[in-house]
Amino acid sequence: MAMDTDTAQRQVLDAADGLFYERGVQAVGMDAIRTASGVSLKRLYQLFPSKDALIEAYLDRRDALWKSMLADHVDAATDPRERILAVFDFLDDWFRQRDFRGCAFINSFGELGTVSPRVAELAMQHKEGFRQALTELSKAAGAADPERLADHLILLSEGAITRSAISGSPDPALRAREAAVLLLDATLPRD
Repeated sequence: MAMDTDTAQRQVLDAADGLFYERGVQAVGMDAIRTASGVSLKRLYQLFPSKDALIEAYLDRRDALWKSMLADHVDAATDPRERILAVFDFLDDWFRQRDFRGCAFINSFGELGTVSPRVAELAMQHKEGFRQALTELSKAAGAADPERLADHLILLSEGAITRSAISGSPDPALRAREAAVLLLDATLPRD
């Protein structure tokens, strides 16, 4: 029985996600994706005409997943200050995942950013989306300069992501959260 398009596409993206995230986008060939997904090479190329198209789909999917996981944490908090700190709680949970390998966008940009304008663009869009989310959270918390606070928060977040990926420890999320508390104490209005 032939596999429907949605199922085949999901299987290919599941395989690509696992392999690209674990090994890197350049180290994984389409044959490995075929084997891991159980989708024939012919069907794979019907769904994704090139490896570049598959990498783009992988990054699009990672972006949606990341935004959803972040929103789950932030939306669980009601106090504007706690909503900002929930970002770091999200990072802590993410860093503790068994398969955490850092940011898929930073990793992909590091591999392909100079040769693939589309990967560079997707990485920039993802990071700018995160910055905009932090800006909105900063506005809601009453920051006098929400964009500047967001820039500080993103540096703490991105530094924690990179440090955790390199060290293999979730502790950078806790240190970044501690620094964020100090930053919020210094910049947000007192009740």
